[in-house]
Amino acid sequence: MTNLILLSFLRQRPMHGYEIQQLIQGSRMDLWTNILSGSIYYALNKMETDGLIIATAEERTGARLRKIYSITEAGEQLFQQLVRQTLLQPPHTVKSDFALGLLWIESLPKQEALELLEQNLQQVQVSLEEWQSGKEIKSQYGLSKIALATFDNAIALLEQDISFLNNIKTLIQE
Repeated sequence: MTNLILLSFLRQRPMHGYEIQQLIQGSRMDLWTNILSGSIYYALNKMETDGLIIATAEERTGARLRKIYSITEAGEQLFQQLVRQTLLQPPHTVKSDFALGLLWIESLPKQEALELLEQNLQQVQVSLEEWQSGKEIKSQYGLSKIALATFDNAIALLEQDISFLNNIKTLIQE
């Protein structure tokens, strides 16, 4: 996933790692991709070693020397391959650490289980509010139909998770 994201940015124009990091954080992509700052620089170094990107310039900012990377033809080929691979993946998976934990929830004291479920519920509600806010903000600048469908899908999934958590809480309380 990290390589796909980094290559997508470098397809737009040459950039240095910090600029890519700022774009990821500014677009809130880090919230739904689980891409970490350290993984950006690790991936850039690895992709440069593998010939997928090349340092085309260096920029000095204070004592720091930043490499500005460009995508190579091999990097473009990998990007296309990764896009194809991701489009073959199911949009969501039923594999879940949460579902695994539910198998043994009754091993916890009832009150503790309810408190943990409530914490989880609050986190999902915050995430739902962030997605709704993000959709509203980004809609002001224009969203493609695909981006809009992606927002709507994420919001629907979060709403379903809220319903599911409330249902589990009710079942535990019985």
